[in-house]
Amino acid sequence: MNVLSAPHALPRYLELERTLRDQIARGRWQAGERLPSIRALCQIYGFSKITVQHALQRLEALGLVEARERSGFFVTAVQKRFEPPRQSPTLAAPKPVTVSQVFQGIMSRSAAFDLLPDADGDELPPGIIQLNRSIARALRKQADRFQYYEEPAGDSELRAQLALRSAKRGWLADASQFCITSGCQQSLFLALMAVCRHGDVVAVEAPGFYGVLQLLEQLQLKVIEIPASPESGLDVRALEDALEVWDVKACVVSPAFATPTGAVMPPDARARLLELADRYDLAIIEDDIYGESGWFSVPDTLKAIDQSDRVIHCSSFSKVLSRDLRLGWISGARWHEKILKLKLTSQLASSRFLQKGVAGFIAEGGYGSFLRRRRQELRQQRDQLLELLADWDVPLRATAPNGGLALWVELQEEVDTLCLFRTALAEGIVITPGTLFSVSGKFTNCLRISFAHPWNEDRVAALRRLPELLF
Repeated sequence: MNVLSAPHALPRYLELERTLRDQIARGRWQAGERLPSIRALCQIYGFSKITVQHALQRLEALGLVEARERSGFFVTAVQKRFEPPRQSPTLAAPKPVTVSQVFQGIMSRSAAFDLLPDADGDELPPGIIQLNRSIARALRKQADRFQYYEEPAGDSELRAQLALRSAKRGWLADASQFCITSGCQQSLFLALMAVCRHGDVVAVEAPGFYGVLQLLEQLQLKVIEIPASPESGLDVRALEDALEVWDVKACVVSPAFATPTGAVMPPDARARLLELADRYDLAIIEDDIYGESGWFSVPDTLKAIDQSDRVIHCSSFSKVLSRDLRLGWISGARWHEKILKLKLTSQLASSRFLQKGVAGFIAEGGYGSFLRRRRQELRQQRDQLLELLADWDVPLRATAPNGGLALWVELQEEVDTLCLFRTALAEGIVITPGTLFSVSGKFTNCLRISFAHPWNEDRVAALRRLPELLF
């Protein structure tokens, strides 16, 4: 009997994915070698074409294979992988939020994604030069409008470009569904303001984005931390357990390359999340800021499968284009009109020429070209970081994300990365300790390390210095 024909609890596409992944790891197919065709895989394993395609798409999302037009699927260069960090199994009651002062210290040094913020600046990419020209051109054209406000929703040309890009990720949106903001942080703020009141409970991933925790503290909302897998993101079953006990108003989730782990939620978990949202009258706030960074594939947005208008989509250009740009957007679902009013009272309007400059940059193809180059740079810099971590003479676990700007490292239990933060800071090295990504005191032996910047000689030396500072 075929080894895959026996009954299993797993869906068939997951059975096939695991089998192929194991065979790649064992060297049945080497890097650069072509896998059997879809038809051949159907015959070998007795599965349908759609099952085989789904399994191959998941392998592509993991970065183990790549599709080549009219040629099939090929094995990519398999990196030396660490064991993934462990998922926290506990689920605690909702609690008020107090954000560590370490966050303010990191941001005051502009060091959220750089070990050495005071090092010499990196070379300006050609795409950013083109972007600057587009913005300057828009500024010249807007010279006669400098005394006027933009409409609260933002520039119609930019919103139209966002709608076109959303279609590439499975979401057929209209320009009227977007509101331009000053960044994803403001988008998340507006979303929470629209759906929550003082004292409400909000579910977040653990580990999760510390910027969300900061917003919850400012809005005096309570948080319930839902365990998240370093590979597949939010534990939907744990969320369901929480919803059965507590009145949760919203869930903030990053389905595509979540920070700090780089996890990607699989399709079945996404669908289950939206089922829970309908059952428990839950607002889903999708933080999609890393969504377009994937170098092997770009996952569809969660908004793409939103049939009940419950997903508030938030994103910006800051992580993939420029963190100095401060230009983001929000699509507010059933709360969109309320969000427009909140933006009007909190910001009034966004910069007209900046929006038009970015809209022109996208329309002329500059953004697409920049993304293709940037994704390859990030992939190379991630690979370099994994190789450098392999040289550390200390036991560790680490994620190997295929998108985003950082990976998540788990050290031995006795290590305190908050102490390491203070020790390293004395030498000008700025790390992001794991305790920042939770309010529960977890992840004390973890840290996030970014690969957003090139690994020049100084950054390599700083990274190699870190394990020496542990003892």
